[in-house]
Amino acid sequence: MQNSDSNELIAFYNVENLFLPDKTPVHKQDPTVSGLRNWDSRKYQSKLAKIASVFEFMKQEHGVIPMLIGLCEIHGQQPLNELVRLKPFDSRYGVVHFDSMDERGMDVALLYDKDKLEIIHSEPISFFFGIDEGTAAYYDTTRDILYCKARYESKIIHLFVFHLPSKREKDINKPRRDFILKEIRERIIKLTQAKEAVVVCGDFNENPDAESLNKLLYDDNFSKILTNPYGELYNNGVFSTFHMKDGLVFDQIIFSKEFIQPGFPLKFINAKVFNSSKLLSSDKKFIGRPFRTYAGTRYLGGYSDHFPVFIELLQNKNK
Repeated sequence: MQNSDSNELIAFYNVENLFLPDKTPVHKQDPTVSGLRNWDSRKYQSKLAKIASVFEFMKQEHGVIPMLIGLCEIHGQQPLNELVRLKPFDSRYGVVHFDSMDERGMDVALLYDKDKLEIIHSEPISFFFGIDEGTAAYYDTTRDILYCKARYESKIIHLFVFHLPSKREKDINKPRRDFILKEIRERIIKLTQAKEAVVVCGDFNENPDAESLNKLLYDDNFSKILTNPYGELYNNGVFSTFHMKDGLVFDQIIFSKEFIQPGFPLKFINAKVFNSSKLLSSDKKFIGRPFRTYAGTRYLGGYSDHFPVFIELLQNKNK
């Protein structure tokens, strides 16, 4: 990778349960907001410092802090406000966040370099799923998709930040993931028809070879409208997270053809999983895996159970 101040990074990071400290329960069996065991102020402050340090490591190894950072597994605005006050952000980064109706209160968010980008518009895209139980009507919710319209130099970039429903209970949520991707795909098709630049990032809870993610890359005429560079990384055994014995690339950054064509101020160079040695577990049983905060109920004190991912972009001075 080139280390140059003329390059920019766009990143995404599933930070694994960034909650404010839980209040002391009245009774030992009282449920906590986080659902974590003994999630106190000391552990919270350590978690914030570790997340910030990930981007300090990224700066040390690649020359710059990402100008755009999608995040997921965030609970509320306050942790984000506290995060951007830490080094290397030093209050130069803005925060875009909305509270979602997710059952655990898990949200997605965007951090952005205020010296390089202007957020023109932002909104959450919410999804509700009906459930029939007997004669009563219920509905279920999931994490919102965050949409932002940003200006970089004179160009507009449309950003979507995802955290799709998880694979659990024999992947009961697959129809929901497929539905959400179908709905967002329709928005993306309209934007690309208008020759607007698009970036889609997130934890998709699917690998890049999933049919629903492949379909996202094409319009209704089967013309390619988006590029997903994480398919090659997945095929080469470079993973962003793990489940049991399986390596996974659920964390991906996908972009429109503007980033690979002349005339746009940013040109795609490459895609990476930031699996720096500093972020690795020291447990011999988990060689090559992220140093996570919790393993079940056991506190480990690490960063996250996911590695960050990023794309590197060359500033095109001859646009």
